[in-house]
Amino acid sequence: METIDLLGLAAGGLTTVSFVPQVLKIWRSKSGQDVSYGMFALFSAGVGLWLLYGYLLDAKPIIVANAITLCLALVVIVLKYHYRPRA
Repeated sequence: METIDLLGLAAGGLTTVSFVPQVLKIWRSKSGQDVSYGMFALFSAGVGLWLLYGYLLDAKPIIVANAITLCLALVVIVLKYHYRPRA
């Protein structure tokens, strides 16, 4: 593997792993009240475009990092909805 690919994997790995604490916090507290749907929707759309970009370039580090990040962002949205206050 080339050095530039390792750099891409490291960068993608760090930004991807940064979502794990948020997912765990929502899961443990059973509350996503402070999470913004709008921010995560826009973020997910951006990550989806990065994923498409990586696919079109056949850039594995971009594809892997953004596929995992998109999944984690969608988990945050789903958990926020699941743990929403019921009327």
